[in-house]
Amino acid sequence: MIKFIPLGGAEEIGASCFYLNIDGTGILLDCGIHPQKTGIESLPDFDVLKDLNLDYVILSHAHQDHIGALPFLVSRFPHVRIIATPQTIEIADLTLHNAVNILNDQLSETDSYTHEDVDLLLRSVYELKYLDTMYIKGMRHYSDLPIRLNFYDAGHIIGSASVLLEYKHDRILYTGDIKLSKQKLLAGAILPEQRVTTLITETTYGSTDTKKMGNLKSETRRFVKSANKILAEGGSILIPVFALGKMQEIFSIISGEIEKGRLTDVPIYTGGIGEKISKVYDNNRYKVNYVNPDFRLSDIKKESYFGINDLSGFGKTPSIVIASSGMILPGTFSYKFAKFWLKQKSFGIFIVGYMDEETPGFRIAQSSRGDIVMLNDGEEIKVECTVEKFFFPTHSNREEIIEIFMQLNPSNVIMVHGEEESKNWIGHRMLEINPSIRLYASRKLNPIVLRSDAD
Repeated sequence: MIKFIPLGGAEEIGASCFYLNIDGTGILLDCGIHPQKTGIESLPDFDVLKDLNLDYVILSHAHQDHIGALPFLVSRFPHVRIIATPQTIEIADLTLHNAVNILNDQLSETDSYTHEDVDLLLRSVYELKYLDTMYIKGMRHYSDLPIRLNFYDAGHIIGSASVLLEYKHDRILYTGDIKLSKQKLLAGAILPEQRVTTLITETTYGSTDTKKMGNLKSETRRFVKSANKILAEGGSILIPVFALGKMQEIFSIISGEIEKGRLTDVPIYTGGIGEKISKVYDNNRYKVNYVNPDFRLSDIKKESYFGINDLSGFGKTPSIVIASSGMILPGTFSYKFAKFWLKQKSFGIFIVGYMDEETPGFRIAQSSRGDIVMLNDGEEIKVECTVEKFFFPTHSNREEIIEIFMQLNPSNVIMVHGEEESKNWIGHRMLEINPSIRLYASRKLNPIVLRSDAD
């Protein structure tokens, strides 16, 4: 019997955590926190696990909405074994430590954890490289036959993996966050060659019309044109990004366009954990599906924005500032800069990634010059600067999700990591292609019992 229970990340993007029971072996696929919630509310519903077998946590990648809840899980279930790619382990070492103080400010003393707890957790993680094989079997596994586990490069960020589990007649693929086509740095996902019986797929961009997103080449061209206009008028550009993945891709795009003479050569400012993550990219560029392994992010000349208190200098020297957080959350550098940028007529804020509807970043992204934007501290700001949106997605578009579905030809499909409208578009299209599939739109805590092709 195979049972699937979402503990988080079913109808939304955040707190991804999916329980899978395969003949008595309990597996969690990812273990993340919700970026728009605080404290215990940001966690998956771990209480459900009290009455279930739990043996393994298999991590698809190192974004906080997929790994951030690990310290809480391990404190409750210290016996659990964690498996990840080497690159995900490297990144987790940076991001989990970085989150300690932030999360502890939101938690009671009982629920808080330390840097030492994170170190202990990371030392216990099992490393599995792409295409290597690991056999796993839980303490209450019903059969002598183990479960075969393989990772495939998911093309989303460095070390991201789609998870293939094979047992008897079943082949289950969890896509994680997957990018089928290439980005500037990463060359795209690699899929299993054989069909799978069950596909557990993300649906992030299911409701987004791909024609409006353009492609890497056309969006880069549009980005350069807009950036040159602002820089020529003496303004500076703020680009809010996630420190993991998006920051490295944007650095690569900007440096490439400057090198080719298409983008005005101006100072580039950044700071924080993103620089450390870029070193992980550089050190692993020959070990993953990379577009150009000879390219190094560390070769890009950058200035630090730490210690800059007088932001008026950005009006005297046109610059590009690449700052986290990607959703312009309160207390971050992108939030601090955005409050100043919004009031400058010659400046520009370039939105290059996903924005949750509850964030300041979303409100800014939806605004135009002359609008009033209310930020989380209650301040109302009239938008004087240029606000533009560009699509440089690190997730597959909806046609690519359908392409994955057609290539793998599953009998069962479970849709996760997406809002209802996104699931509706993807599910409807899948049923048009193959009306006989068993299709499930996951709901938090609603169990799904999967039928095998052998049943």
